[in-house]
Amino acid sequence: MSLKKLIRRSLFLFLIIHIMGCSDSYLKKDSLANKKILLRSSWQTINIGDIAHTPGVLALCEKYLPNTEVVLWASNVGNGVEEMLKKRFPNLQIISSSDTLALNAAFQDCDFLLHGSGPYLVADKDVERWIKETGKPFGIYGITLPEESLNNRIIEILNRSKFVFFRDTVSLELAKSNGVNAPIMEFGPDGAFACDVRNDSLAIKYLQESDLQEGKFLCVIPKYRRTPKWTVPNSNYPYDKEIDAHNQAMKEHDLKPFRDAITAVVRQTDMKILICPEDVTQMALGKEMLYDLLPEDVKANVVLREKFWLTDEALSVYVRSAGYFGVEQHTPIMYIGNGLPALLGRFEEQTSKGYMWYNIGLGDWFFDLDTPEQMKNLTPTVLDLANESVRMTEKALNAKLFVEKTQSRTMQILKNNLVD
Repeated sequence: MSLKKLIRRSLFLFLIIHIMGCSDSYLKKDSLANKKILLRSSWQTINIGDIAHTPGVLALCEKYLPNTEVVLWASNVGNGVEEMLKKRFPNLQIISSSDTLALNAAFQDCDFLLHGSGPYLVADKDVERWIKETGKPFGIYGITLPEESLNNRIIEILNRSKFVFFRDTVSLELAKSNGVNAPIMEFGPDGAFACDVRNDSLAIKYLQESDLQEGKFLCVIPKYRRTPKWTVPNSNYPYDKEIDAHNQAMKEHDLKPFRDAITAVVRQTDMKILICPEDVTQMALGKEMLYDLLPEDVKANVVLREKFWLTDEALSVYVRSAGYFGVEQHTPIMYIGNGLPALLGRFEEQTSKGYMWYNIGLGDWFFDLDTPEQMKNLTPTVLDLANESVRMTEKALNAKLFVEKTQSRTMQILKNNLVD
């Protein structure tokens, strides 16, 4: 065969292979374009971390399943959350349980139910309804499984899912030891890691008004042992004497180490401190137990935020800070999701979700308030946040990379279940 014929034949074969490949790619793309996911999420609006679950999972679907439509089945998108979501995802359809016609249409039109991240299988009854009324597949994305929430009914639901991603391996091992045997059970990061909503204009205005310079302040968040929900504005939660007594008994024990860390940062570095909230009960707590008890010379370089904010403004402030330390767990998730360092504090009243810091390689940034040996290292590590920005940021970026690789795998599994 002559060289010219060989070249022509090679080009012809390449063209055929390329066309077939494009056709195959198109068919796969087209098959996903005809698919719809019903995302069950958006549990409440009093906590910017709980709000962050939803835009995080939506952003992952947008990235990895760009031709697949997602319908949000929300519990609560009030207080400006719906507007925030629509700003980031302008074509998003949001439905509620009270909208019977829209929900029935979603049950008919959607191919897959995805239960979003949460402290447990939050919408278990809704998942049961999906199973009963549609028989279509479903999956669970990034939940914790507390022992007290585990019973035969929950186990049966989980076993019927296509996959269950647990946001901490403590939950994963608990599930396995109690007979949960879904086809795929793995560690899967909380959806809030992918949250990317922004309100830069509000954030910049706030920082200017507060005299906080980008990269020259750390954020800190306090927390009660149990959220005093009766203090939430317009809530119907009754006063709980036992919870209140426990909170009052533990608040000095829990928050003194953070006051000490704040004092050390202000006196030993050029960093300022922003005391801010993740939920609506924390502005008053931050004032009472952190700001008001600081020495006067320290207060001069500490800003107390006394107004609640939504996730977009908060995240736009977070990414302009040098890092975070505190007793909340979704704010540090959003920090790591954006490649910024965050120390995570927790106590025994919280679920096991905080142990995810070990799962993503940040075990030495995990501080158990009930373990004195760990708390002795809090102030030195906070000072590292202030003084060793390059090293601490590099570590945060490594954790982010691990999370992103895991997210990619989880979304590929979701994609496979859509195509099948």
